[in-house]
Amino acid sequence: MEFAETITATDFIWLAGLILFARWLLDTSLGRKALADSRPRRNSMPSYLPLVPLLLWFGGVAMAVVLVQKLTPGLQGWQKIFIDNLVMSIGAVVTMGVMLFLARVHFARRLKGFGLNIRTTVKDFLMAIVNLLATWPIMMAAITMTMFIAELIWGAKYQIQQHQQLEMITEYTQLPLRIMIFFVAVVIAPLLEEMLFRGFVQTTIRSILDLRFSNFDYRNETNNLQPAIGNWQSKSAWLAIAASSALFAIMHEDPGHWPALFVLGVCLGYSYEKSGSLLRPIFIHLFFNAYSLTAALYLQN
Repeated sequence: MEFAETITATDFIWLAGLILFARWLLDTSLGRKALADSRPRRNSMPSYLPLVPLLLWFGGVAMAVVLVQKLTPGLQGWQKIFIDNLVMSIGAVVTMGVMLFLARVHFARRLKGFGLNIRTTVKDFLMAIVNLLATWPIMMAAITMTMFIAELIWGAKYQIQQHQQLEMITEYTQLPLRIMIFFVAVVIAPLLEEMLFRGFVQTTIRSILDLRFSNFDYRNETNNLQPAIGNWQSKSAWLAIAASSALFAIMHEDPGHWPALFVLGVCLGYSYEKSGSLLRPIFIHLFFNAYSLTAALYLQN
């Protein structure tokens, strides 16, 4: 009875995640066959195209935030943070509009080829929960390992810095700001970052690698073409996932978050390659951010 009283919702999340991850390992031969049937997304994107939304977001929007700060020097505290998030949201919408236009132009089947198909919404919503649960124990293990190594290097007092949005939502109690932070974290960030890092960056890297691996396997596997196709598709998919996940992680400020964010990025990238739907990683990202914010507010109280 006493043992049952110590069980929390987190324990159930861990258990469900371990079961799902173990099942995935068994079904995919320890992951080796996980992406053997993953087809590349046909597109005509030049290799430099992801730089357009990257520069627009990390350059243009950042400059807009600085400009608005100079034009509103009297704003302080939560009002200043609210305006900064509002400007970033507007910039994100503009950046997403540019990406949607580029996707329509360069992807076969236009936005459906990009992975935005409303018919898969329900399935992607449900599978996003499954994918995130299966990845959860690995992310927590990455955080634990990061803490262990950091404490060995910097001492037992080392603490991973809290994400800026989590700090703000716990520090300021004003309802308009909290609503804005939730909107940015749960709507804007998942849409923008998944379209950018998975839709554009990951697709471009995979397209380049597919060409290299296909040329190699055509030369070396001419008598056994079908296994060669599956082999290079799996290789290019995993390498593209790893590269885009690394970029996704290091774009966040605190290096202490990078290992766990890399694991999350792999989950997001895998779900995109496996399903062909961009909605699935968007939902995973949404659930993760919503849980993080909700947990931060709950622990504060």
